[in-house]
Amino acid sequence: MSQTHDSTGDAPLDTPGPAAVGEGAGSGRPAEVAALAEAIRSIGRSGGSSSEDSAEGATVAVAPDEARAAALRAVGEVLTEGGAPAAAVPGLAGAAVAAYGEGAAGALREDPWGLLVLPGVRPEQADGFARALLGPAAGPGDTRRGQALAAWLLEQAALRGHSALEAGELQSGLEKLGLPDPALALQEAVLDGRVMPFQEELTGPGAGGDQSEDDEPPVRMLLALERLALAEDSAADGLVRIMSTLEPAEDAEASWEAAALAAPSSSATALIRAVAEHPLVLHTGDAASRGELAALLAAAHGLGLRAWAASWTEHGRDALAAMLPAEPVPASVTLAELLGGADGPGRAEDGSLALDLLIVQDAPLLDLELAATLVEALADGTRLVLSGDPGQLWSAGPGRLFADLLAAKPCPVVASRTPDLGPIGELVSGIGIGELQSVEAPDKEVVILTARDAAEAVHRAVQLLTDSIPRALGIPADQVVLLTPGHGGAAGTRALNTAAKARLNPGPGRFGGFDPGDRVVHSPVPGVNRPGTVLGGDESGLRLAFAGGEESTVAPADAAQLRHGWALTVHQAVGRRWPGAVVVLPEDAAAGLTRQWVYTAFGRAERHLSVVHAAGPALAQAVAERPAQPRTTRLRAILAEHAEQAF
Repeated sequence: MSQTHDSTGDAPLDTPGPAAVGEGAGSGRPAEVAALAEAIRSIGRSGGSSSEDSAEGATVAVAPDEARAAALRAVGEVLTEGGAPAAAVPGLAGAAVAAYGEGAAGALREDPWGLLVLPGVRPEQADGFARALLGPAAGPGDTRRGQALAAWLLEQAALRGHSALEAGELQSGLEKLGLPDPALALQEAVLDGRVMPFQEELTGPGAGGDQSEDDEPPVRMLLALERLALAEDSAADGLVRIMSTLEPAEDAEASWEAAALAAPSSSATALIRAVAEHPLVLHTGDAASRGELAALLAAAHGLGLRAWAASWTEHGRDALAAMLPAEPVPASVTLAELLGGADGPGRAEDGSLALDLLIVQDAPLLDLELAATLVEALADGTRLVLSGDPGQLWSAGPGRLFADLLAAKPCPVVASRTPDLGPIGELVSGIGIGELQSVEAPDKEVVILTARDAAEAVHRAVQLLTDSIPRALGIPADQVVLLTPGHGGAAGTRALNTAAKARLNPGPGRFGGFDPGDRVVHSPVPGVNRPGTVLGGDESGLRLAFAGGEESTVAPADAAQLRHGWALTVHQAVGRRWPGAVVVLPEDAAAGLTRQWVYTAFGRAERHLSVVHAAGPALAQAVAERPAQPRTTRLRAILAEHAEQAF
């Protein structure tokens, strides 16, 4: 199978994806959509039973070992009876017990299509499982099948970043999966509570068509999974609360203005002034603008405020910390450290974060669920600055919070005017406005190489990593990263890592496929990717060293969280930069390239960028014509319900 553009981080790229769901958006038949609208009106926005009612035992306490073992045996028997391959049964059984609790065996007998909630299960596999258990009763129009497929399609859409889908698009996806009555299936899924319905007023040029003033405004119908709908509502409510609860002290105006005038740049001055007057501020800029955030932190500390910055990665944390004085506090942490309590300001008595100002770097990487958790942790009256480069890739999880806020304009936006100097900065800036241009690179800061095919691309990339860049530019191989669109394919991360390991650290892979000295990336949860190096391993797991000297052990049961890390997808690399980067563009990735991907990939390099290019004219076309893969979200409309667009 051809390599797939990695738009969702570590989603499996070698299995056929639900591309059909994205085709024919809005193509649902009018009568069926009208019937669905009637069902929505009949239950209201929050209608239907809760997910707790529709999935017995979805949330359970940890069972004693004996009870869990019995549950695993029972569900294993059901899976075997349903035709699951023997090698897959243990993993599926564990996932089923995690999803359904001790009653997993009974739940799957009652609803075999419930198998679709388990990772990696596809509709044709669930259909075969249902036929094996139910026989002729497992018809294509079974209510249980329709409800499960509707939820599955929304889960697949979430992997592509959507927090909701238009009703017509979801209905079209159900038609392609052989549902005899997709509109009825959607109504039943809504009434059952598996899917939440929303009507959203259409705005913007052309939305009203030829309507008269007496006509109701046009609306679109969106359907969402409950967890994503609640997260999007929670994030919006939290942002509105932050915007409405700050009461600036009048006697502090002069102090804020003095701090602004003392700032090292006009952009830093503008940022400090905006934060002085407003509780929520958006700050746009790339890595070169990080000094403006440091100036804001220093100003806030000078005013006696409890101010901290949080970043997506340790790289961002350390880069900002290096710009700050050691006293009174470093004030720069990762989001995981902040929310987990490992570092940062700690918690107040009410459980909120004990701070007055929070700056979030890499804000485009915030997905809805993390954003909701973050804003819920902020006390009333806290100032929040969301900072990031709007041209970079969005979150691995669903939503596009930063982009939606920029579009909704509920608060001031301070655009950095600090340029990213040098040939790489010039190249990336041009890509950001849709222009792929040649740049002068007297010290070989940018090198473009062509390759006939993927095999040659792999050869050239590994040669650059292991020989050319270290020898000609003095950048060690361990400070150079290979970047490619996906994991699979002839020039994906798997192929590149295999070739890089053979050259740099050959070995038998005696610790679960890894050897001491291997570069790896640890992904404990989707969207979180930590590059490291293997120190060794034993029966307790694989010992890893991360940047900054931190060490950790990955247990054998969590070995699937590890990949070799000489080569990464660009989604794995977001939030970090390397002295050298080699971007590989194989021909089979051409269709998935976007301006946003190219901008992010090329921007990972600090001193040197090599591009091994086998995609032909697709690269220039992507930069000029395909800004980003679209995402369907509700946040902008929710914010419009709460507040006027004041800016």
